[in-house]
Amino acid sequence: MGEIIEIETERLILRQWRDEDKPLFAKMNAHPEVMKYFPALLTVEESNILAGKIEKLIATNGWGFWAVELISTGQFIGFTGLNQPTYELPVSSCVEIGWRLAQEYWGNGYATEAANASLDFAFQNLVLEEVYSFTAVSNQRSRAVMERLHMINMETNFDHPLVPENHPLREHVLYKIDLPSWEKIRR
Repeated sequence: MGEIIEIETERLILRQWRDEDKPLFAKMNAHPEVMKYFPALLTVEESNILAGKIEKLIATNGWGFWAVELISTGQFIGFTGLNQPTYELPVSSCVEIGWRLAQEYWGNGYATEAANASLDFAFQNLVLEEVYSFTAVSNQRSRAVMERLHMINMETNFDHPLVPENHPLREHVLYKIDLPSWEKIRR
C-alpha cells in the first residue's frame, strides 16, 4: 500500500474515491453524451465495479484516476489522473492520462486544470519520461484537451483492443508528451 496522494489546484481537489461518489459516477456512466465515445453505457453495477477497481489502484499505488472535487462546493464532478493500462497498446508499459467529467461541468477548463496537475505529478513525483493519452478518433473534445496540454498526436492510430471489432469507435488516436517538452512548457 502506497501513501495516497491528494492534489489540490486552484479550483479542484484530486483525491481518493468515497462511497458517496459512486451514485454520481454511475449517473455519469449512464449518460449518453458523457459516454458517447465509449462502446456502451454502464449499468450501476458495472460503474460501481469500475469505481472499485480505480479506488483499489489508488490505494495500492497512491495515485491513479483520482476523483475530482470542486473546492468551492465539495461536489464530485468526475475523475482525472494516471493509469497503467494492462492491455496491449502500440506503446506497451506506458502510463496514460485520462479524464471523464459529468456533462454539466464541461467547458469550464476543469479537465485541463486537473490533467495539468496530474502531468506535474507524473513528471515531478513519478519521474516518468513520457505520458500518453488516447481516445476515439472522432472525440474532438478530448483531443482538444490533449492539445491544450501540449500533447503531440503521434499519427499512430490503432484499434483499441477493448473495443469490439467493426465498432465505429475502435480506431483511436495516440497522443504523447515527454519530460523535456513538459519542462519547457512549465518554464
